[in-house]
Amino acid sequence: MGTNFDRFYARVMQATDIATQQALAAALGVNRSAVTQAKNRDAIPQKWILQLARAYHLAPDWLEFGKGRQHQSPTSLHDPETVLVPRVKAVLSAGGGSLDVSGGVVENLPFRYDWLARRGHPAHMVLMNVTGDSMEPGIRHGDTLLIDQSHVTAQTGGVYAFGYEDSILVKRFGRDADAILLLSDNTAYAPIRIRGDEADLLHVIGKIVWLCRAVQ
Repeated sequence: MGTNFDRFYARVMQATDIATQQALAAALGVNRSAVTQAKNRDAIPQKWILQLARAYHLAPDWLEFGKGRQHQSPTSLHDPETVLVPRVKAVLSAGGGSLDVSGGVVENLPFRYDWLARRGHPAHMVLMNVTGDSMEPGIRHGDTLLIDQSHVTAQTGGVYAFGYEDSILVKRFGRDADAILLLSDNTAYAPIRIRGDEADLLHVIGKIVWLCRAVQ
């Protein structure tokens, strides 16, 4: 019959476009190792259930236990054209790497569905704050970024949220002859070069599709 995690993961694959554990980690905004640890412990964090249920309009009881109806009504403010996008606790580093990688939801912010759809996949959107100045002038310390987690493969020149080793970063993606490059727009920062097996420690959390900034 499989473990609790196996049954949960099978339901996730059945109801979403998530097909690998790396894609599951990206959808949750966690490192791939966190999924491995959950599988080894045969325990699914409750916040993962709620986060996936919210993103894919799934019933939490069905997702966790396989009971009841699969789908629930889209999360909204009593308005089918409004979607609540979670802002998570994890902080993206525009610098040397943030160790704050918790995927817990801090708040849900309302966006128009059609506005989100012009920028990507509304059900896969998440908001994260930025610390550091390595992506200035475009992305600044304190900005909030809208991330489309349906993008799990980086394209050259695009700006993405990455999980690398035990930290999460916002960088521009590039390549040269022998390495993956995580590039900063601020020329004071050298590229992060990733070679060989080091690439196994890198995963794409999602693509940056919009940002907002408080007026100082």
